Amino acid sequence: MRTVFRFLKPYWLSVVLVIALLFVQANADLALPDYLSRIVNIGIQQNGIEADLPPVLRASTFEAMEKLMQSEGAGDEFVALQRVYTLVTPGSAEAKALAKAWPLAQTEPVMSLNTDDKAAMDAARLVFLEEYPKLVIVAQFSVSASQSLAGAPGATDQASAMPAAPSVQPDSTQSSAMSDFSALASMSPQAILAQIDALDPIAKSQLVVRGLQAEFAALGADIGALQMSYIVRIGSLMLLVTLVSVASAILVGYLGSRLAAGTARDMRSAVFTKVEDFSLAEFDSFSTASLITRSTNDVTQIQMMIMMGTRMLFYAPIIGVGGVIRALGKASGMWWIIALAVGVLLVIIGLVFAIVVPKFRIVQKLVDRLNLVVRENLSGMMVIRAFNQQDAEATRFDKTNRDLTGTLLYVTRVMVVLMPLMTIIMNVVSVSIIWVGSHEVAAGSIRVGDMMAFMQYSMQIFFAFIMMSFMFIMVPRASVSIDRITQVIDTKVSIRDPENPSQLPKPVRGQIEFRHVRFRYPGAQEDVLHDISFVARPGTTTAIIGTTGSGKSTMVSLIPRFYDVTEGQVLLDGVDVKTLSLAELRSYIGFVPQKSMLFTGSIAENIRYGKKGASDDEIVEALSISQIMSLVEESPEGLERQISQGGMNVSGGQRQRLSIARALVRRAPVYIFDDSFSALDYKTDREIRSALKTYAKDSTVFLVTQRVAPIRHAEQIIVLDDGSVVGIGTHEQLMSTCEVYRDIALSQLKEEELA
Repeated sequence: MRTVFRFLKPYWLSVVLVIALLFVQANADLALPDYLSRIVNIGIQQNGIEADLPPVLRASTFEAMEKLMQSEGAGDEFVALQRVYTLVTPGSAEAKALAKAWPLAQTEPVMSLNTDDKAAMDAARLVFLEEYPKLVIVAQFSVSASQSLAGAPGATDQASAMPAAPSVQPDSTQSSAMSDFSALASMSPQAILAQIDALDPIAKSQLVVRGLQAEFAALGADIGALQMSYIVRIGSLMLLVTLVSVASAILVGYLGSRLAAGTARDMRSAVFTKVEDFSLAEFDSFSTASLITRSTNDVTQIQMMIMMGTRMLFYAPIIGVGGVIRALGKASGMWWIIALAVGVLLVIIGLVFAIVVPKFRIVQKLVDRLNLVVRENLSGMMVIRAFNQQDAEATRFDKTNRDLTGTLLYVTRVMVVLMPLMTIIMNVVSVSIIWVGSHEVAAGSIRVGDMMAFMQYSMQIFFAFIMMSFMFIMVPRASVSIDRITQVIDTKVSIRDPENPSQLPKPVRGQIEFRHVRFRYPGAQEDVLHDISFVARPGTTTAIIGTTGSGKSTMVSLIPRFYDVTEGQVLLDGVDVKTLSLAELRSYIGFVPQKSMLFTGSIAENIRYGKKGASDDEIVEALSISQIMSLVEESPEGLERQISQGGMNVSGGQRQRLSIARALVRRAPVYIFDDSFSALDYKTDREIRSALKTYAKDSTVFLVTQRVAPIRHAEQIIVLDDGSVVGIGTHEQLMSTCEVYRDIALSQLKEEELA
């Protein structure tokens, strides 16, 4: 994962913004069930009246409350209410303003809530919510006593001693001791107040609401309008919070997509740049198909993980933790339902995780294999058709395809089971909450809105775990891809620029010297080149000949440092090539590989690959020397004639000659032709060599070949046999001194032709 963090580092600001927006979105989503609970509990069940300081009270109610508190010995606390309420008398300007909503203000004095002091409001609220339920119960007792004790000695005096307040009907949420008001007749006022103090907070708040309903009705307020106003206000807040959640989700999606796409782009670029630095030794460790898969499919897996992770990895924990806290705040008695559901869910996720994750590594290897088969079939189509192997290759492809499909189907089948199980658990949780919650509502422990909110919070918690479960499955698959990308990026390149590169003496002559050179492939047990020493001077052609596998191409690959020598030195103008920067070294070498490779684009673009900014005249000259100018002249597009991928729309000989022209346009001090004339006829071969004698007369030319005829006039011929130099000299010298060279020559030409 450190590799991903390394590529995410430039986008730290986007990551911070995404986390902040997810926090906003999660809190907005968590607020919605609470608003729904308030609409049900307060808007519907309480007619929009909250257990809070009322905006207006009748003066008589205010006075009754004062008397009650004085009788309890809490008269000093009543001062908190006096600080926030102001007396409004009929006929005043304030009374006229209040009369619009509270008609009683026109005829009777009322108390109006009139302060902006938050501290004073909080103190008054505590007093009101503690004392007002007592006033409601005492007033109800007064009414019940007047009815049930009428005619009894002293009963009338006892009832009249109670403070006057609006009478209410008992609510189901009150305790059984308080719901039967006739039972209070035998109690003293102190006992009644003690019973009220013992009520739970829900019952007290319901008493406040019931009392305020009667109070507002007595003030002439439109209860229906109050209810509608409350529902519209809370509903508007819900809509606003929903819009905030939607806006946050959109921004998170946008930023997350940019973050994922940018990281994937940088990762692909890093892989490509690293591969460009690979020497041939590193290419031996990774197949071309595997590198393509790592640059495409593996990077896509990581991109998907980042894109989904930015939405789920941070959002799910916030929703899960926040949902648990809020759910327990609504109905703590049902915590065990959530705990049991989450426990079952974690067991299921753990089983799926254990089954699926090992398959992901197999999937990526099978994708590698599929890419390899497809690439071989596309590049070798002519050979396949020539040997009538279409059916065999179709069978090979079908087996690879079926292996990949079977593994993916196995993973999919396991994943498919996950959603039905989660749906079942979710439905069982919903039914359990309704069953248990309905009993708690009946017992007065919670309210209907709280039960509904608890259900929504449980669903949010559940979905949070579902999201995290998807991440638990996605992250391991992406981690496989991360490991594969890391293998490429962290591969140590064996051939690198020296820390303090040497400088070649100017002008560069191009003299190449091999001094006791030995070479062994990485991981090999034996050397493939043994103690090779020779000097190739400017203005001469050095031909390298030998049997197949003798090490000819390997030897010339040491000059541009495609490989580094194991022992000894390769010198350019007396400077060890290991001490030169790769860019400078290779800028003085015109290299034509054994396998001609052209790129998609025009002829001119392919030739300019050898020298950026080469003029049309320089291109034409290189094409003429390479005897390929006819390809340009016969096409209406001229130099802009298009070459398809790999040069598949031209012949093998034309590809070789275009590759030669690409090297010649550089006008390098050193030219290396690695068996680059094999597809040419003898006439064309001779014409190119003849033109080269003039064009590259001051350059050092290396010519790797298996044919004797073209090199008979070379100034120096090196004969290799099993990685060792068995002869160096001219054609005539080698014919008399080197048995290996003589055998090769006699196998190709008649003895009289070699004279």
